[in-house]
Amino acid sequence: LRPGLAQLEILCKQLYETTDTAVRHQAEKALVEFTNSPDCLSKCQLLLERGSSSYSQLLAATCLSKLVSRTSNPLPLEQRIDIRNYVLNYLATRPKLAAFVTQALIQLYARITKLGWFDCQKDDYVFRNVIADVTRFLQDSVEHCIIGVTILSQLTNEINQADTTHPLTKHRKIASSFRDSSLFDIFTLSCNLLKQASGKNLNLNDESQHGLLMQLLKLSYNCLNYDFIGTSTDESSDDLCTVQIPTSWRSAFLDSSTLQLFFNLYHSIPPSLSPLVLSCLVQIASVRRSLFNNAERAKFLSHLVDGVKRILANPQCLPDPNNYHEFCRLLARLKSNYQLGELVKVENYPEVIRLIANFTVTSLQHWEFAPNSVHYLLSLWQRLAASVPYVKATEPHLLETYTPEVTKAYITSRLESVHVILRDGLEDPLDDAGLVQQQLDQLSTIGRCEYEKTCALLVQLFDQAAQTYQELLQSTNSTPADITVQEGRLTWLVYIIGAVIGGRVSFASTDEQDAMDGELVCRVLQLMNLTDSRLAQAGNERLELAMLSFFEQFRKIYIGDQVQKSSKLYRRLSEVLGLNDETMVLSVFIGKIITNLKYWGQCEPITSKTLHSFYLPDFFSLTSHVCTYSSVRKLVKLSAVQFMLNNHTSEHFSFLGVNNQSNLSDMRCRTTFYTALGRLLMVDLGEDEDQFEQFMLPLTAAFEAVAQMLSTNTFNEQEAKRTLVGLVRDLRGIAFAFNAKTSFMMLFDWIYPSYMPILQRAIELWYHDPACTTPVLKLMAELVHNRSQRLQFDVSSPNGILLFRETSKMITTYGNRILTLGEVPKDQVYGVKLKGVSVCFAMLKAVLSGNYVNFGVFRLYGDDALDNALQTFIKLLLSIPHSDLLDYPKLSQSFYSLLEVLTQDHMNFIASLEPHVVMYILSSISEGLTALDTMVCTGCCSSLDHIVTYLFKQLSRSTKKRPTPMATDDRFLHIMQQHPEMIQQMLSTVLNIIIFEDCRNQWSMSRPLLGLILLNEKYFADLRNSIVNSQPPEKQQAMHLCFENLMEGIERNLLTKNRDRFTQNLSVFRREVNDSMKNSTYGVNSNDMMS
Repeated sequence: LRPGLAQLEILCKQLYETTDTAVRHQAEKALVEFTNSPDCLSKCQLLLERGSSSYSQLLAATCLSKLVSRTSNPLPLEQRIDIRNYVLNYLATRPKLAAFVTQALIQLYARITKLGWFDCQKDDYVFRNVIADVTRFLQDSVEHCIIGVTILSQLTNEINQADTTHPLTKHRKIASSFRDSSLFDIFTLSCNLLKQASGKNLNLNDESQHGLLMQLLKLSYNCLNYDFIGTSTDESSDDLCTVQIPTSWRSAFLDSSTLQLFFNLYHSIPPSLSPLVLSCLVQIASVRRSLFNNAERAKFLSHLVDGVKRILANPQCLPDPNNYHEFCRLLARLKSNYQLGELVKVENYPEVIRLIANFTVTSLQHWEFAPNSVHYLLSLWQRLAASVPYVKATEPHLLETYTPEVTKAYITSRLESVHVILRDGLEDPLDDAGLVQQQLDQLSTIGRCEYEKTCALLVQLFDQAAQTYQELLQSTNSTPADITVQEGRLTWLVYIIGAVIGGRVSFASTDEQDAMDGELVCRVLQLMNLTDSRLAQAGNERLELAMLSFFEQFRKIYIGDQVQKSSKLYRRLSEVLGLNDETMVLSVFIGKIITNLKYWGQCEPITSKTLHSFYLPDFFSLTSHVCTYSSVRKLVKLSAVQFMLNNHTSEHFSFLGVNNQSNLSDMRCRTTFYTALGRLLMVDLGEDEDQFEQFMLPLTAAFEAVAQMLSTNTFNEQEAKRTLVGLVRDLRGIAFAFNAKTSFMMLFDWIYPSYMPILQRAIELWYHDPACTTPVLKLMAELVHNRSQRLQFDVSSPNGILLFRETSKMITTYGNRILTLGEVPKDQVYGVKLKGVSVCFAMLKAVLSGNYVNFGVFRLYGDDALDNALQTFIKLLLSIPHSDLLDYPKLSQSFYSLLEVLTQDHMNFIASLEPHVVMYILSSISEGLTALDTMVCTGCCSSLDHIVTYLFKQLSRSTKKRPTPMATDDRFLHIMQQHPEMIQQMLSTVLNIIIFEDCRNQWSMSRPLLGLILLNEKYFADLRNSIVNSQPPEKQQAMHLCFENLMEGIERNLLTKNRDRFTQNLSVFRREVNDSMKNSTYGVNSNDMMS
């Protein structure tokens, strides 16, 4: 029985009010069934008419929204018009509904209007008279006015937002049509209503008048924030935003009264509403430059700067954080959209830049107030400072006066904050690495303006802090808190010094500035010597991270071939610290790396930043642009590097130890460490096996220890796991670094056959523990990866086949065991099962495409290694739901790239599979064709092309009466003939993407399409006719011609020449179809036919 009205009301109450989860769950289940029932529509109307509670009205509105939005089985046009009219009447006759009900009904109206934008009834676009629909609301009471304005605001927002259920092209068509036909009228209406409101003495204590003004401001903002040209800007790229106002709107912006209106409103309404006014002003300030000519732009900018000056002169509302934030955004837009040369010509520029500088300095000094807004102020000054070399105007820009004040305020305020943060236990901004890095990037440009003043200030502050720090360390009655404060101040100074050095631009820097950099670098290196000497007793993690950040900046600017060796910086380093050249400085850096790894081995942030941020592998890579080959050779000879190569044990580097406190996953940095060591070792290794054996001694000992443990029945499992996981992570780093044949063969001979059984045993024992199996599987995947052709075995060597046997054994062992786990909870399924499966797929793909194994040998000699691996792959695949294949990016990439190799080289195996497996694989390809990940989509196209080509060849053979093909081929053909809809569905999907979607990989899509058409010529003809017929009558002839031209000169074969011809035809076809549809006003209804 379907629930009656009274029952529905009770269910709604239970859903929205009850605190009992079980009751709510039951109610939710019953209501979901109700929304899918056939009489949902009529019941919704009854609920709205007779429902006594707001919750039942809300349910009715949301159900109706769902009904009008569905793509399959959409509601007829008449019914949608009736719902639209009913909603408008309902809102008009009930202005005092609960706010959430009104909101849901307005959302329903907006959704119907958007989706029906191109629907005609008797040559009339029935859903487009939005302003007429709203006019009657605007001529009534304040409550009605609020509803009318909210309708326009919500509609603008709804049309501006793409949804995932409808194609993007359809969304853009509606959005562009709405922009051209209605948006300017709506914006003009909102401005006129705001003018009327500001002209009256509004009583803003009256809640309804306050609400009306708020909705009008939201409407204006939604109009200005519209995505005019379909760029779908990402909100996070806020400061780059340009508002692409259409040329037809020029009049509104040339008339200064629009700009003036919003500035006047700002000063006349309460602070709770002024953030909305400022948001509108931010958008108006960002209007594209090309909307004006030079004189018009200067006039517009002059009014804008006047308005900003007025706000700065009367800052009563700015203490409100929302106002302050929006005003900072407005200031940033002054420079992102106008040039410094234009700003200096504004009449009151000297006064305005003084006010902005004072405002910035005050803001920086109050560092605890609205810290997220500082970004915009620093962005303004960064852009101003960066423009100084290019400004051609004769008027003074005065930045040499004010920029040093901003730099000083930033630096001193950060230093002063340290004491307060420690005293009051506040959150330390230094812990937010992203924020600090962002601000330092901005300061690097600001600080370089009048660099002499910046350096003098930094030297003075650094010397004071360092002297106080030394005195505190030597004093017997200093407290730990005092020392921590000084370390905090020094941390900021080291970060800032790194930033200003990183801001050096080669063409604009002088010898004097390089000498100043030298002064700063000397001080940081002296501080490093001091802190390193104390590491045995105590260290400061934040200060160490600042040092690493400093090294990164220094390396970027002063190490490499582009730096003149006569740089004044090195002269200063030589005088003070005896560091004469780049190699000696590098030696200091490597010494620091060793020190960090030695003393901070258990501190994950420092260890990983030492290895990653400073990134040894890149630093010493032979292909690196930072060092020449000769300087790498010099580095390898440095005693610090030799020390690392000869002493990579836990005795010297604690993070290489088996520490029982940390998680197994904390050992990731070991892979990076050994990649670095591997690359350093390769520089001089050549064919020296003794040197290699010497280097591998600690790893040999570790393997022997694990072997010893596993050979006894009673061993410490935790210790065995830790030793093994550390070891395989180390080996993966070395395997990754050894990308030359000679060195990789040494590693291969070292590990195979001696230690391979240990890895196999580990998989058998701990298959259920991903922290243990994933590193082992990843090592195996690395060993079988033929990177840079390093796996080239001699003609007499069976090693390629033996390596594949080991791979097959590992995949089979892991696969069969992981499948015994049964049902894994959804939130753990990736970590416990799918991640390992994904690595197995990647491993199998690497070994199948490595080109060092002849796979025909296995069947010839009755070896089942290949069959076992492939059968395990199928078992694993069938245990994964389709949705998971696409939900987890790493899994989908490894699966689809493996499938591509299998369909290319092992199509006989695919053809021999059971019908349900074939269907599973085909439907996974079908779903992958529409994936957002281009790599997945391209892999699917390629796999589909191989399958279609295979089918076409089999069909061609069977028609030529050749000797009977193998039974498997027959079976595959039979499956395809039994299920023609699968291939047809894919044909329609590919064609749909090419015609209607933003097709990013057209070439890949074109390759399987020809085969699909040749296999389904009748279906293709039907598809073509339905697409042509779905066009407006005047477009049908042109569309028919497009399809004719597509198959022009195409023969019934899949030879390369024929395929290339088809690909060329397809490019022309897509262009012509798009041009034809651009000029048409119809909605892309053919998608419904093709779904």
